[in-house]
Amino acid sequence: MFWYTKGISWLFLSIIRRNRGLYLSARGVLFLKRSGIRATFQKTKAYIQKQLNKRFSSLERELSLSKSERLAQENTVFAKRIKISFIAPLYNTHEEHLVKMIKSVIAQTYGNWELCMTDGSAEGHENIRLICERYAQNDSRIKYRKLERNMGISQNSNKAIEMSDGEYIGLLEHDDALHPSALYEIMKVICAKGADFIYSDEAAFSDSGKITTENFKPDYAVDTLCSHNYISHFTVFSRALMEKAGMFRGEFDGSQDYDLVLRYTSAASNIQHISKILYFHRKRAKSDVNKKMNVLSAAENAIEDHLKRRGIAAHVESKIGFPGLYKVVYELTDSPLVSIIIPNRNNAPLLRKCLSSIKEKTTYDNYEIIIVENNSTDSAVFTLYKELERYDNIRVVYWKEKGFNYSKICNMGVRYSKGRQLLFLNNDIEIITPNWIEEMLMYSQRNDVGAVGIKLYFSNRSIQHAGVVLGIEGTAGHIHYGASYNSAGNMGKLHIAQNISAVTAACMMVRRQVFDEVGFFEPEFKASYNDVDLCLKIRKAGYLVVWTPYAEAYHLESRSRGYNTTSDKKRHLAHEMDLFKEKWNKVIAEGDPYYNCNYSLENAGYSGK
Repeated sequence: MFWYTKGISWLFLSIIRRNRGLYLSARGVLFLKRSGIRATFQKTKAYIQKQLNKRFSSLERELSLSKSERLAQENTVFAKRIKISFIAPLYNTHEEHLVKMIKSVIAQTYGNWELCMTDGSAEGHENIRLICERYAQNDSRIKYRKLERNMGISQNSNKAIEMSDGEYIGLLEHDDALHPSALYEIMKVICAKGADFIYSDEAAFSDSGKITTENFKPDYAVDTLCSHNYISHFTVFSRALMEKAGMFRGEFDGSQDYDLVLRYTSAASNIQHISKILYFHRKRAKSDVNKKMNVLSAAENAIEDHLKRRGIAAHVESKIGFPGLYKVVYELTDSPLVSIIIPNRNNAPLLRKCLSSIKEKTTYDNYEIIIVENNSTDSAVFTLYKELERYDNIRVVYWKEKGFNYSKICNMGVRYSKGRQLLFLNNDIEIITPNWIEEMLMYSQRNDVGAVGIKLYFSNRSIQHAGVVLGIEGTAGHIHYGASYNSAGNMGKLHIAQNISAVTAACMMVRRQVFDEVGFFEPEFKASYNDVDLCLKIRKAGYLVVWTPYAEAYHLESRSRGYNTTSDKKRHLAHEMDLFKEKWNKVIAEGDPYYNCNYSLENAGYSGK
């Protein structure tokens, strides 16, 4: 009887499983019985939404807007009635892609726009003209002009600009798409903040409509921009700014947008970044090697021209293996004395390794080392100090107070130093890059830079330090912490020099004039947050903080003092964390300008919320 009943049950279940409707109904009844009406409703709603999502491509979902959202945006009355002119040069454009681009403009919830298209297509692409003329006949805001010949991307774009009469101009590529709220968001920023140059986040999509990457960008960062064109799309700028900075330049074709962004951001009075994806960029097939080389060469020339206009002597190199990333090599204007300040307590082997790596590898010869001795009890340390007496450029000074106060110790080292550049260095650092001082000095010599940090590794070559982000776990934290040695990082960030909110004083260069101006390290931060606090004071004074990956070192983190594992150390850490939050709560609440608000603050791994 048991096997007979089981066989009947199996037959019944197999029939249900083969019938999708019956199977889902049976599962629904069981879930209802176990979880109740409310949970069943939520699960059913989520399932229906999932099935609806499968019917549409990722791009179609991203370009959708609910009726209530559209109505609210369309009925918004802005303080200014500004016309925004879209500029779109066409060349042999795929018909379906062209229609999608035009429809995305027509779908804008802010209606005071015009679309100016110039067509430099070759023979055999007559349908492009027919499509554009049809849309122009139905909408007076759409303008189209067939060019007598293709003059290149820059001149074709300039011809489109000449057709326009809007107070602001937006750049649009012929096979891309805009979010329907793009101009609505742009107008909010123009009216609220008087911006004359605006850019947004963007996403890339494949021909199948799948979103392949999302590019959440930092706010304006001049050194990051000189490393790669992270601004890219979507850019909108005032006509007054264009008249001041000039239109596209044909000699930079291939990287004409990079050249324009560099010139416009230099000339702009108010740059605003909208941390929303408003632009969708079609992922194109890889170009041939010669075309790619021309693009890279044009980008290098654009960056060098930008630096020349700023009065900065430098040359630019493309990053091998990372197309679109660049290294700026600044000429050293001087060879100032660099004072390397190293706090030390006990652990002679660690200090010896640190000093040996400096002496054996450093190519820069105008430096002094100030070791600040902090109540060591190990006789081997004093034996080492005795050995160091034979070096004219190494000096040991003695900290007499009891207890540990990193800020006071470093401040004391500064008072005994003579250099115009201060280089704070932990005793658990081992130098890797021979020209590490030059790589830091090329930034620290600039009048607009206040602090420079470098790329630090754990002994296993995983990333220990690549910059500090504000707001991590309520205070601040290292980005890319623990990433592998060969990782590119988010959007290649582990391979480019960039602006950052703070860097670690485990290896940090600060110009003495800046250090004096902002008031040294704060003694209230005895063990933690002293370096982040200093960097925030430097930023508050109007200087930039730079992190460079081109100077590298090992950091055997906290080896000399031990980790924060004891109850006393944990208590001190919590106290200093509270001090830091209280002092910089407004800055933390505003968000880190170099870390997009779309990323999670639970860690600094650039993961989504």
